[in-house]
Amino acid sequence: MFDDITRINEIKRRVRKLKHFELNLRFNKIKPPGKYLVWDKFFDLHSTNRNHAKYSLNHLLSISQEEYKTIINEYLSYVYYEHYQEKGISSIQSVYSPTLLSNLGLPFDANEHDIKKRFRELANKYHPDKGGDAKMFIELMETYKKLLGR
Repeated sequence: MFDDITRINEIKRRVRKLKHFELNLRFNKIKPPGKYLVWDKFFDLHSTNRNHAKYSLNHLLSISQEEYKTIINEYLSYVYYEHYQEKGISSIQSVYSPTLLSNLGLPFDANEHDIKKRFRELANKYHPDKGGDAKMFIELMETYKKLLGR
């Protein structure tokens, strides 16, 4: 029982440090009204996941150290992407919207080669001349254009 409480407190402490990191990076410690934290979309430190965050405390308790590292890397990619957008430096070639990557079924750390490969797969699937959905094809084209600026 004592080890469980210690583990819960350790995870809460680590995840709260991530929240403070984001606040410092994006807002210089104080979140302005009307802005959101990526942290709120990712983590809920209540056992019931009341906020419908991507990862609840129970989920974080049930995963391995490697899975935890992957979650943290994913979270940080979203935080840095938001930071770059807010600072007007979103034109960096290797920084892609994690949300758009996710829409294509790609991981947050996908590169240009991965994007092009996935685009070709989905273009074949959704192309109207091949019996695909025209609306999905148009959405795919728009997403591709947003990601690679083409």
